[in-house]
Amino acid sequence: MASGSAGGGGGGATPPPFRPYRLLRTLNAHQRAVSCVKFSNDGRHFASASLDKTLIVWSVQSLSQIAVLSGHSEGISDLAWSSDSHYVCSASDDRTVRVWDVRPPNFECVRVLRGHSDFVFCVNFNLQSNLIVSGSFDRTIRVWDVKTGRCLRSMNAHSLPVTSVHFIRDGSLIVSGSHDGTCKCWDANSGACLKVLIDDKIAVSFAKFSPNGKFILVATLDDTLKLWNYASGKFLKVYTGHVNQAYCITSTFSVTNGKYIVSGSEDNCIYIWDLQGKNLVQKLEGHKDAVISVSCHPTENKIVSAALDRDRSIKIWAQN
Repeated sequence: MASGSAGGGGGGATPPPFRPYRLLRTLNAHQRAVSCVKFSNDGRHFASASLDKTLIVWSVQSLSQIAVLSGHSEGISDLAWSSDSHYVCSASDDRTVRVWDVRPPNFECVRVLRGHSDFVFCVNFNLQSNLIVSGSFDRTIRVWDVKTGRCLRSMNAHSLPVTSVHFIRDGSLIVSGSHDGTCKCWDANSGACLKVLIDDKIAVSFAKFSPNGKFILVATLDDTLKLWNYASGKFLKVYTGHVNQAYCITSTFSVTNGKYIVSGSEDNCIYIWDLQGKNLVQKLEGHKDAVISVSCHPTENKIVSAALDRDRSIKIWAQN
């Protein structure tokens, strides 16, 4: 990985020393499992999604609720922020994707995207935020025009439910993961499958491009995270120690103070690994159920995490 790090620069520089995280606040607002939590791109807010059918927008500064978004008729599995942090899209078991204007005083649903024939499990905006990609239990990936709500293309992508979809930074590629054991890369414009990165019997629970677009982080239901070089199709790093056998747990990159991999775990903890060295640098304890989602603040050394039904809380962690 001498050619660069996942954060996009400084690959040869000495990394700063790791500073441990501590629990800053626990938030309890949802009535069911919190399925997803993500910081906005401007760092001013984060949003949480729940099986209780609601989304909540929170202030990072005050850690207070700004708005509760209701409209889905079933639980919500995933959410994504537009690049300008003006919109949130959500994926639901009601088979729809909703687009919400989260600029005050609006906080309203402005689009309902219909077309999937089963649970919509994952969503993502492209960088320009004019497109949304969604993945479903109907085994397809759909690309939508945000302005019109029209489905531009539908790809028969996998033989089992699609567990994750993510645009590369320039919007040209989409990576998808599936319970069928494959991770695939797609041309976002044509919908053509360009590469099958993984073709194994182990379910792929999550896949995401690195911030610089050179690597893909892939989670599989064998307690393993792998960092892949997209161009060569070879994996470079393996991160282990967490527990991931049953759920589609999100993992992510932390690049605000050194470069780390952060993931939830079914042992109710959050794991943080050094990206380059692969060594575990901290395990955060405090949740009472599987930590299904984690998100790292874009500019500050903060992590937000969310857990399943025996917990239902959101926790904010900050470095000492």
